[in-house]
Amino acid sequence: MNPNFRAYAALILVCFFWGTTYLVARIGVAGFPAFMFMGIRNTIAGTLLLAFLFISGNEKNWDWRDARLQIIPGLCLITFGTGIVGWAVRYIPSSLAALICSLIPIFTIILNLMLRKNEKVNWQIMAGMLLGFSGVVLTFSDNLEFVHDKDGLKGILVALFSCISWCFGGLYTQAYKSNSSAFFNAGVQMLTGGIGLFALSIFNEDWNHIPAMNNTSLLALLYLICFGSILAFGAYLYAMSKLPAGLVSVYAYVNPLVAILLGFIILNEKLTWYTIIAFSVTMTGVFLVKSGYGLQQRKV
Repeated sequence: MNPNFRAYAALILVCFFWGTTYLVARIGVAGFPAFMFMGIRNTIAGTLLLAFLFISGNEKNWDWRDARLQIIPGLCLITFGTGIVGWAVRYIPSSLAALICSLIPIFTIILNLMLRKNEKVNWQIMAGMLLGFSGVVLTFSDNLEFVHDKDGLKGILVALFSCISWCFGGLYTQAYKSNSSAFFNAGVQMLTGGIGLFALSIFNEDWNHIPAMNNTSLLALLYLICFGSILAFGAYLYAMSKLPAGLVSVYAYVNPLVAILLGFIILNEKLTWYTIIAFSVTMTGVFLVKSGYGLQQRKV
């Protein structure tokens, strides 16, 4: 089979499965404590991945320094990144959470420019940031019922905070590189992030009255572990190893669309022209920011 065909197939898997995680997480936490649910997901996924690496003998170059380097990214990317989004979707639609999280590339560029003073803003980056935040305004104007609701507003703010945390985690991994494989790093990050989510659960959820996990939540958990964490991440790494990074980054544009459509079809979440316009404006802004930043890097 043509290697490029397998790489494109892997990219399609990433675009679809990562897009479904918002919907599946919302289904899963509907009948179970959110922090605990996401903690179980990431702890099991990280443990399985690390166990496979050690049993198969594919990870021989790691040391404790490499493992320690993954603690902060694990907390930023998993605990306070994707993990707390699982709590947010208890109170806001999965499609709204996906639209908010689609701003991660824009937040990343903003933080990068703030922390690295030698980098400059070109017109593409500036136009993209303006369009991106215009998309946020349109998104919120179409979801005022959640802004005016106490729990809905907390869900929105938590989703926004998760974006910032994810950005910090990504920048940290760029600044402090390890000698171990990406799979090992991902396993330690998921395990660390899962433990962090259990800590959040202890302080925010009643462990004396934990409900039995119903079949729907259990199936959602198994889906997120197998497809959302292990399969999709493995496919992402494979695609990154075979295709240009700019091409692989299209998943950032497809994931929100998948989440919006599935939320509308399966959970009857609201889909209006405002949502479609907000999605288009936000994605255009993300594209301009990424292309502007890529152009700036080529000039260095």
